[in-house]
Amino acid sequence: MLYGVVLAGGTGTRLWPLSRAGHPKFLHPLTGTEASLLQATVDRLDTLTSPDRVFVVTGVAHAAAVSRQLAAMPEENVLVEPSPRDSCAAIALAAAVIARRDPEAIMGSFASDHLIADKEAFAAVIRQAMTGARQGLLMTLGITPTRPETGYGYLQCGAAVGDGPLVKVDEFKEKPSYDVAESYVKSGNYLWNAGMFVWRVDAFLAELHRQQPQLAAGVSRIASAWGTADQEVVMGDVWPTLPKISVDYAVMEGAAAVGRVGTVPGDFGWNDVGDFHTLGEVLTADQSGNVVVGHDTGEDQPTVLLRETEGLVVVPSSGRLVAAMGVRDLVIVDTPDAVLVCPRERAQEVKQLVDHLKELGQHGYI
Repeated sequence: MLYGVVLAGGTGTRLWPLSRAGHPKFLHPLTGTEASLLQATVDRLDTLTSPDRVFVVTGVAHAAAVSRQLAAMPEENVLVEPSPRDSCAAIALAAAVIARRDPEAIMGSFASDHLIADKEAFAAVIRQAMTGARQGLLMTLGITPTRPETGYGYLQCGAAVGDGPLVKVDEFKEKPSYDVAESYVKSGNYLWNAGMFVWRVDAFLAELHRQQPQLAAGVSRIASAWGTADQEVVMGDVWPTLPKISVDYAVMEGAAAVGRVGTVPGDFGWNDVGDFHTLGEVLTADQSGNVVVGHDTGEDQPTVLLRETEGLVVVPSSGRLVAAMGVRDLVIVDTPDAVLVCPRERAQEVKQLVDHLKELGQHGYI
C-alpha cells in the first residue's frame, strides 16, 4: 500500500485576492464542489492508501486549518515546517519520517493544489508508477501534452522499461519558448512534468544522500528525534540550516543523468490551477462561457447577477452582490477587503500586483 505525501505550501499569488498568505488556495473550494483543493487531493488517494498512511507537509500558519479540513487523518501526520525551505526539504522530511515506520515503503508525493478530473485513471497511473518504484526507480508522473504549453517543464523520454508503459527519463527540460514547446509536442517524445513523484523511500533517501549530503544529514537528524521530547528543539536547530532548493534541481535532474528516473504517461484531466483564467477553463461554464467560482447563484438571493456578458470568471467571496453587464473575458474577484478586475488574458500577471503591494508595505492585503 502507498504512503501518500501532500505538499501544502505556497500562497498562490496568481489567485490573489482570493488566495492569501493566511488562507492560501489549497484551503479554498475551487474544485466545482464543496471540497477544498487539499481535501480533493487527499480524497483521490482513498483507493491507494488509508488515512493513517497520508501525511501533509505544511507551514506553521496553516497546520490547524489543515487538521480541521482532514479530520479523518491522524493529527500527528501533519508535518509542520517552521519555515519554507522549498520542495526538497519538505519531501525529504516526509520520506525520512515514513522510513522510520517502514524502511522499504513506497511513497507518492503530490501537490495540494492540482485538479484531476478522472480519479480512476489517476489511481491506475499511480499503480503503474509503483511498479517502477519497486524496481528502485525514482518515478515521476508525466502528463501527455495537449498543446505547446510554455508554463510547464517537460520530461524527455528515453528507452522503455520492461513490457509496460514505463520509460526512462533522459532529461528534465525547463519551461520552453513557444517554438521549442511546439517541437516537443510534435516529436511525441516529451511529457509535461506535473511535479508528482512515486518511489521507495530508501531509494530516494540514498539518492538524496549522494547528491545533497547536507540536506540528507539534517533530515536524518530531525527524523531520529521525531516523536520524542527533543523533536521541536532538533527541528528548530536543524531546519533553518537546510538548503532551500526544489526536488527537481536537488535530486531528480541528477538522478535522470545516471538513469535512475522513470515515468508513466498520464491522461487523467490534470490541471495545476495556476490562475483565474485556467480556473475558468476547467470549471463548468454557463451558455455564455461565464464561470462563477465557489458559490451557487440562486434566483432567490443571487450572489452574482450577469447580463449580456461572455467569458467572465467571477469569484464572489464578500457576501455582497457582484453585478456585471455588457462586458466579456474579464476576471472579477470580490473579497471583503479587496476587489480585482482584469482581462482573462492577463490573469498570469496578477502576481505582479502582489509584488507591488509588498513594495508598498501593504502586507495586510497579502
